[in-house]
This record gives sequence, C-alpha cells and structure tokens, in this order.
Amino acid sequence: LKPEARVDVISQLKKKKIIPSSMIDLSDGLSSDVRHICKASKVGVKIFENKIPILKETEKTANELNINPIFCALNGGEDYELLFTLSLNDYEKIKDIDIFSVIGHTTRNKDQVELFAEGGGSVNLKEGGWDTFKNRQHI
Repeated sequence: LKPEARVDVISQLKKKKIIPSSMIDLSDGLSSDVRHICKASKVGVKIFENKIPILKETEKTANELNINPIFCALNGGEDYELLFTLSLNDYEKIKDIDIFSVIGHTTRNKDQVELFAEGGGSVNLKEGGWDTFKNRQHI
C-alpha cells in the first residue's frame, strides 16, 4: 500500500561500479515492462518462473483470492521495483547480494519474451500489464 523507491538498488550498483545496460521501473507489470526493454534494446529474453521473487504476503493474498501468484508478478505494477540488464561480466558482482534477483537473461531473438515454467516447458510471454494508451478512454 505504500511502496518506496529502491534507492538501495541504485546505491549497491554504484558501490559495485556497475552501470546497467538498461533499466525500467515495474510500473506496468513485468510482462509489459520487460517487453519495453526488449524493444528498445532489440533483444529477446528468457525468464525463469522459479526465479521471480514473490513476497510471502503477496503469495498468501493471491492464493486467498484464487489468483496464481505468478500472474500477479507478471501483470501487477506500481511497486517501485527495478528491472535492469547488465553485462555478464558484472554477474559475479551481484549474484550473492540479497536485494538482487536474477530472473533470466537476454537473447538475440529480438522481441521474443520466453517464460520457462517451474514444471518444465516454456511459453511466449504476452503483455498483460497496464497499457496507458490502450486503456485510455476517449472523451
């Protein structure tokens, strides 16, 4: 109900002397915002379901409402989390820092966003978050 900007992420990146190759806030949902990065960077991405962080409270509430918690993570937004890419050379610098969650990697398959399910198999992830222009009412 009261998200806070992730200044800790920025300070850790500065501390480790890492400059992300792209970054976006998750205001429209992971499934949409990762596509923004892919389009702007002319890359694809592979995301692994079991690597997507979900707070226990979110999981509990989603389950109570009969909503798959992964659906919430992919399509929710406005939580001030940051999604970014970085050079593979910088991976070792962040892999053990608990505020970072490595959820996938970029590919050369331009605009293809693939979600690998925990139980096996993969799907091409469609945009499912908020789209300001698509959802705008014309007056």
